[in-house]
Amino acid sequence: MEAAVSPFPDDADVLKALLAKALQKAEEAEQRTAAVEAQLANARARENATEAMIAHLKLQIARLRREQYGASAERTERLLAQMELELEDLEADAAEDELAAEAAATKTATVSAFERKKPVRKPFPEHLPRERVVVPAPCACPACGGSRLSRLGEDVTETIEVIPRSWKVIQTVREKFSCRDCEKIAQPPAPFHATPRGWAGPSFLAMLLFDKYGQHQPLHRQAERFASEGVPLSVSTLADQIGATCQALMPVFHLIEAHTLAAE
Repeated sequence: MEAAVSPFPDDADVLKALLAKALQKAEEAEQRTAAVEAQLANARARENATEAMIAHLKLQIARLRREQYGASAERTERLLAQMELELEDLEADAAEDELAAEAAATKTATVSAFERKKPVRKPFPEHLPRERVVVPAPCACPACGGSRLSRLGEDVTETIEVIPRSWKVIQTVREKFSCRDCEKIAQPPAPFHATPRGWAGPSFLAMLLFDKYGQHQPLHRQAERFASEGVPLSVSTLADQIGATCQALMPVFHLIEAHTLAAE
């Protein structure tokens, strides 16, 4: 029986050379794969950015036509709302693909990442309160270790943040007193509510009305959002408050109506 012949040479130097050549080929193949992936990511990002730009231009054209010819029907409002939703999704996908293209471009030196033309962000409003967080200065020079440091200036990075909405229950305590002379009971009046037998405060009612009529948020969506925040309120309960508040605001509505109709 003949012994199996090995395809590899017995010389260690030759084996090292073959291994180095195989590793080089594997590295070159990996670089080619990374370059192809980066090119595909760039193409995908460029395509989505182009689609977002087309959707943005279509939305602008539709708005200009609406301003020129007027609001023709409710269908136009629905069409504009649908186009805005599509534009939001396309811009979000374009931003995600741009980041993916940047991550893919870092793996290769032959392909540069695609950069999408982004809208210029306006400065944050001046009326917003500023919380200043000062990073402690170094005690010594990080380069040479010297301690004689002189301040040249500062760079300020602004990050916008939001404080989540908080709920609270206001307990108005009305103590009862008994008169020992006439034996009658005295108690302060109940707190005022905008609606009969009301339980909702004015800020809550204003938010409820504005979200429904100003932001076009139906009550079932608002009820879902309230429940997710830990305050379960049924749609019928919210609808009762809407009806009672609208009835309470009717005198204001009639005054505005009379003022509008009296105009020339």
